[in-house]
Amino acid sequence: LAVPNAKVVRGYSFFGYSFVYIIFDDGTDMYWARSRVLEYLNYVSGRLPDGLTPSLGPDATGVGWVFEYALVDRTGNTDLAELRSIQDWYLRYPLQTVEGVSEVASIGGYVKQYQIEVDPNALLAYNIPLSKIKHAIQRSNNDVGGKLVEMAETEYMVRGLGYIQSIDDLKVIPVGVDENGTPIRLQDVANIHLGPELRRGVAELNGEGEVAGGVVIMRYGENAMAVIERVRAKLEELKPGLPDGVEIVPVYDRGDLITRAVENLEEKLIEEIIVVSIICILFLMHARSALVAIVSLPIGILLAFTFMKWQGINANIMSLGGIAIAIGAMVDGAIVMIENAHKHLEKMVKEKGRELNSPERWQAISDASREVGPALFFSLLIITVSFLPVFTLQAQEGRLFAPLAFTKTYAMAAAAILAITLVPVLMGYFIRGKIPAESKNPVNRFLHFIHIPTLNVAIRWRWVTLLLALILLAVTWHPVSKLGSEFMPPLNEGDILYMPTTYPGISITKAKELLQQTDKIIKSFPEVHHVFGKVGRAETATDPAPLAMLETTIRLKPKEEWPDPDKTVKELMDEMDAAINFPGLSNAWTMPIKTRIDMLSTGIKTPIGIKVSGPDLNVLEEVGS
Repeated sequence: LAVPNAKVVRGYSFFGYSFVYIIFDDGTDMYWARSRVLEYLNYVSGRLPDGLTPSLGPDATGVGWVFEYALVDRTGNTDLAELRSIQDWYLRYPLQTVEGVSEVASIGGYVKQYQIEVDPNALLAYNIPLSKIKHAIQRSNNDVGGKLVEMAETEYMVRGLGYIQSIDDLKVIPVGVDENGTPIRLQDVANIHLGPELRRGVAELNGEGEVAGGVVIMRYGENAMAVIERVRAKLEELKPGLPDGVEIVPVYDRGDLITRAVENLEEKLIEEIIVVSIICILFLMHARSALVAIVSLPIGILLAFTFMKWQGINANIMSLGGIAIAIGAMVDGAIVMIENAHKHLEKMVKEKGRELNSPERWQAISDASREVGPALFFSLLIITVSFLPVFTLQAQEGRLFAPLAFTKTYAMAAAAILAITLVPVLMGYFIRGKIPAESKNPVNRFLHFIHIPTLNVAIRWRWVTLLLALILLAVTWHPVSKLGSEFMPPLNEGDILYMPTTYPGISITKAKELLQQTDKIIKSFPEVHHVFGKVGRAETATDPAPLAMLETTIRLKPKEEWPDPDKTVKELMDEMDAAINFPGLSNAWTMPIKTRIDMLSTGIKTPIGIKVSGPDLNVLEEVGS
């Protein structure tokens, strides 16, 4: 907490590693904060036990998990150790060079290592301490530089190449001499072989067995879609170099969610255009008038995108949501202008007793625009101003909703400007020909038939109208006060995250067994496309997960491929929850991005957490369990 601007410090300790997370005040520059932390790391590193080297995590957060993939060999020719080596040495480093990628974390498989099993009896017989074996191996695994040798007018550099390349290199390392002066080699006192490193993480695909994989972590502040596209392209470049039978299977791709959000905006825009066209035709009985609103709507959206580009706002779920919210109100000004222009044209035709010529038509449209233009402009600005309080939000809610507020403000401001500039010009070109009288429209006649008597009754019995409104308010007050509330509504991300927790101290073998069993059950649902599960942590500071926590990413099929397209994701989660019932396993169902945000902001994966504090660690562990 001594670091400047530090707000919260969280610590996690597991077997073999510990994590310290520092949450800074809002608005703190990421790289300034990293430089301050490095200063303090240099200060405390001298106080740590030998063999401990603190390091700074990536310039990213847990929310930056934008792409995950698995390495699979369905032929069985490549084992898990080789798959992990392919990930660590062939895929990881090229992917880390992709612009916008902060880190590529490996998960699953086996990390190869040289394992030396020392024979204590041999050490005793040769009178060699174990520390001498360790120092001999360290000294023998190194390249050294010498000086220069000049021969035949040419300089030659002298160096010693001593890095260990194979088991044979280890076997011949001298560790001492016997009483006769004969060198004692490592193979004389130890058994040397290749073996797997101690694992604290396992990856699994579709309940079919273990795989190796990787997590692409986006750098803080980057454009997710651009980074994902570059990662996809890099993977396509690397695929030809994979061994026969080995394939890269994408298991999580946030780009799909972004694409769906953009497509949803396009669908809403098309729906809005269709609705506007139908309304204009029904109420105005003039098809060409609908073109005014149809043309002005996409132009207003493009202007909003232009402002977004200038300000550096990415096209994300919240920013696109702001435009989607604004679409309905953006066409109001155009529709009111069109209807008023129709009235002026109809009135002028009656006064002239003939069809209007071009100057007269333009004059009527100009008069109509001047009549309602100022009121429309300020009414749209009032709607724009109504969202200004969102800009006062701070901390997490401010960062989350600011893009939505900005884009809605830009869209409404563009609509207000277009309503008094472009719309009158478009009306002059599109509103031509014979304009039907309002009294001849059956829809308008029906609405007038209902509206006028209702209005007269309400005004005549105004006190009764007010009393009925108050009674309605009183009746609805109680149910409204009982409505639930939450920070933000659940977002259907297209993926489900299953994050159960089991008992502390579970072995990796048992955890792997539970993971495969749960994944197999989930994959059996017809709505599921594939299932990628992991136990423990990936090799990254952004994933402080213990073995007791399982994490399964469930990719769903498109709704049209479901047996029951009307089924909701919540109903599907409930069915899966009922199907998975293992003793000691506490189920938790959520969404990937939502969970990353919750864990980043609070340090826990669920919306509600309980903190237990006290002086006795044993009692705390008992209470927490």
